[in-house]
Amino acid sequence: MKIATIIISVLALALIAFNTTKINFSAPLEGESSIALITILASLCAILIMLILFVSKQIEQKVKERR
Repeated sequence: MKIATIIISVLALALIAFNTTKINFSAPLEGESSIALITILASLCAILIMLILFVSKQIEQKVKERR
């Protein structure tokens, strides 16, 4: 599970980097720029979900160790 979390996070970072190059900063909400912004936001959400999953697994391990 840890490897999958890392792989998904790295892919999301790659998507963020790629889509940052697609943004037209003079008109960021028009055409392909809006799609790039949406994809960046979705990638940030995926990273946040993976971080929450990672932290929850760490908490689960600590709870099991106490028993």
